[in-house]
Amino acid sequence: MNDFLAARMQMAFSLGFHIIFACIGMTMPVLMAFSEWRWLRTGKTVFLDITKAWSRGVAIFFAVGAVSGTVLSFELGLLWPTFMQHAGPIIGMPFSWEGTAFFVEAIALGIFLYGWNKLNKWVHWASGVIVGISGVMSGIFVVSANAWMNSPSGFDWVNGKAINIDPVKAMFNAAWLEQSIHMILAAFISTSFAVAGVHAYLILRKGANAFHAQAVKTALIFGSVAAILQPFSGDFSAKDIAKRQPAKLAALEALYKTSKPAELIIGGIPNDKEEKVNYALHIPGGLSFLTHGNFKAEVTGLDKFPKRDRPPVLITHIAFQIMVASGILLAFISVLYLVFSINWRHILLKKWWIVLVACATPFGFLAVEAGWTVTETGRQPWIIYGIMRTEDAVSPMPGLHYSFYIITAVYILLSLIIIWLMKRQISSISQYYNSANEI
Repeated sequence: MNDFLAARMQMAFSLGFHIIFACIGMTMPVLMAFSEWRWLRTGKTVFLDITKAWSRGVAIFFAVGAVSGTVLSFELGLLWPTFMQHAGPIIGMPFSWEGTAFFVEAIALGIFLYGWNKLNKWVHWASGVIVGISGVMSGIFVVSANAWMNSPSGFDWVNGKAINIDPVKAMFNAAWLEQSIHMILAAFISTSFAVAGVHAYLILRKGANAFHAQAVKTALIFGSVAAILQPFSGDFSAKDIAKRQPAKLAALEALYKTSKPAELIIGGIPNDKEEKVNYALHIPGGLSFLTHGNFKAEVTGLDKFPKRDRPPVLITHIAFQIMVASGILLAFISVLYLVFSINWRHILLKKWWIVLVACATPFGFLAVEAGWTVTETGRQPWIIYGIMRTEDAVSPMPGLHYSFYIITAVYILLSLIIIWLMKRQISSISQYYNSANEI
């Protein structure tokens, strides 16, 4: 493995690991605060029990996420020094605000965890709200920095240097809003369905009780609304990408040749050598309509770009298809949940429904990983789109593959720790609440 590939693999592995905890950090505190609010309003003990159980999970994921996030911050400087040299003064603001949000979140979480029976109930709840708001803002700031890499602004690039820097304009670049909305919705979908799935699994193992049933209901309230809204966000993102990054759109849709009209390709395996997609379903004019709202509109293909400027089509297209398929599945389950909640609530207690929710557990995070892959590989070969190539930003330091091996070992260790901690947490929840209020 050469050093350039090792550096890219290390960042991919690190980001793929950390994004799970970023999603959980944005969502779980909100679920936790919502559950406590319901306890304060209704006085029902089940909501207090759910809040305390979820708060322990929040503490575990926060600790592991802090470790993986710290590693990422060092990797940016160690692996991509040229990038940080030029980008640091431009996008330092969102990273600074992310650090501030992180510290506020940590302080508020400490107050929440150790403030039981010591603070006024509504003050205690307010600390949980602050944890939730800080977590969401932290995610938005990081996404803003990534959006800048896809839509660089707030500077003039002259003779290989950035001048006339405007950090505010860079932070609120053309892509930050659509990427932030898409990421927040993805975080709520993935985490909420995972939480609902775990509790559904415990219902299947131990039998239905009020604790797990209410936990599933609470999680699906947030997950379902987000999953139904996400296709609209995705449409907004696709139209924006068609304008700013037409090569990315062509890669994720595997559109090798500029077409008028352009077919929508569903599934399939791209063949770069023959520049076609095998085993795919083709919908005439579909891509033209989704991109421009016109079934006969022209869509730019990869043939308009030099081969050295094209993103990797195979991985980008397949990741995009996985993301869309997972999103459609969860949106379908969400529609069912909302319909059943309004008209046929008894169905939500049926075994087949509980099995469906349990089986949906991994699909949200699968969509997140696939979507992040689309975002990053679709921007290649640029680390700053149209300005700096990824190969020009990598560290000249030899032996980067050793760093990759070490970091991989660290993340494997963290994965084992989190699995052990969550297994113990789930086991304690299952034992403690097994006899609680049989339904």
